[in-house]
Amino acid sequence: MASSKPRPVKQHATRATSVGFKEPSESEKKILSVTLRGGGLTQPEIARRTDLAQQSISRLVSGLIARGALYEGERKSDGRRGQPSMSVEIAPDYAYTFGVAIMTDALSVSLMDFSGVVLEQAQNDMSTMTRSAVIETLNKTFAKFIKKRRLTNKKILGVGVGISGYSLGGHARYNTPRTLDDWALVDIQELLREQLGFPIWVENDGNVAAIGESLVGAGRTYDNFAYLFFSTGIGGGIIINHELMRGCNGNGGEIGLILPRAVYPHPNLELLRQLVAQQGTEVSGISDMLHKFDPDWPAVDEWIARTRDSLSLITSALAATLDPEAIVLGGRIPKSLARKVIPHIEIFDDARRAEPRSVPRLMASETNGDACAIGAAALPFNSRFFTSV
Repeated sequence: MASSKPRPVKQHATRATSVGFKEPSESEKKILSVTLRGGGLTQPEIARRTDLAQQSISRLVSGLIARGALYEGERKSDGRRGQPSMSVEIAPDYAYTFGVAIMTDALSVSLMDFSGVVLEQAQNDMSTMTRSAVIETLNKTFAKFIKKRRLTNKKILGVGVGISGYSLGGHARYNTPRTLDDWALVDIQELLREQLGFPIWVENDGNVAAIGESLVGAGRTYDNFAYLFFSTGIGGGIIINHELMRGCNGNGGEIGLILPRAVYPHPNLELLRQLVAQQGTEVSGISDMLHKFDPDWPAVDEWIARTRDSLSLITSALAATLDPEAIVLGGRIPKSLARKVIPHIEIFDDARRAEPRSVPRLMASETNGDACAIGAAALPFNSRFFTSV
C-alpha cells in the first residue's frame, strides 16, 4: 500500500477507469483463483489444483509477479527431498474496489483490496433512498476512504453494486421494492457511471452476497453452495463450481418464491421487526433493530417458531434440486440468529435403509460485515480476475 503523504481529495475528483489493469488470460485467472482461495500456494500445488502444465505455470506466475498481482511468499516443503518450493500469494495492493449495498432503509459501502480483505466499511441509515441522496453519500464516502488509505485513482478497479429487486433481462435494470422507486426500471450501471466516474457492476443483492461468500467466505471450503439472503424479504444466490448461477433472466436464486405467500410466513427480517415491536421493544426500522439486536429477545423465539417450517421447505427444496455441499444463512441476518435457528431447520429425507442420502451442511455466513456490500466489492474482481477451476 502506498506510504506517501496523502493529497487532498475533492468530492468529485474520485475518478478512475479500469483501463490500467491488463486483462488476464484464462490461465492467469485460474492461477489467481486457486491462489486466492488457497491462501498462498507453491507452483507444484497450483499444478495439482489446475489443468496447467508446470512450465506454463512458471512463466505465468513470473508475469503476474512482474505486474504486481502476485508476490513471493515463504518457502514451503512438500515432504520431498530438496529445497522447499517458493510460495506465491495475492498482492493486496494490486487493486481495490468499492462495494455498495442499496437497501430499503440504508446504504452500506465497503473498500476491498485484491486479496479480499475489507479495509473500510460504513453504513448510513437513510431517511430517503432517492438517487440524489444516495449519490451524494457515495461520493463523500469514496473520497473519505481514498484519502484515509492514501490510494491513487489508477489503483481502483471499479464499483460493485447490490440492489434488491428482480432483474429485467440485462442492462442493469431492476424491478425494485417500492421503497426504492427512484431506482426502478432504469439503467443503474450507466446512471452511476456518469455520477461517480468509476466503472460499475450491478447485480441483485442476493447474488452479490453469494459471490462474496464464494470468494472470501464459505467458498474457500465449498465449491458448491446455496446462499439464503435475509433482509426485508428473503432471496438468495446459487454457486456451482465457484460460479454464480444467474439463470436465463438473471433471477436464479430467488428462493423466496418457493413459498406460497398466503400459506407459509416468509422468514424475513421484516417479520422479525414486527414481532419485536409487538413485544414492546422500540425500533424505528430493520437497521435500528439490527443495531440493537439481542438473541434473547422473546420475539426471536417466536420468529423461529413461525419460520422453521418455511425454512425447512426452502432448504429441502434446495437440497433436493441442487444437492449442494452447504446452505449458507447470510444477508443481513445476525450470525447469532442464524446459529440459533439452524438446529430447528429440517431437511426432509425418507431415511431409506441404513445409509440415507447426504444432505448439505447448514451454516452461518463466514463473511464479516455487510454481506451485500462485501459481495458487491468482490463483483468487479470476480468479473475481471477470477474464475472457477
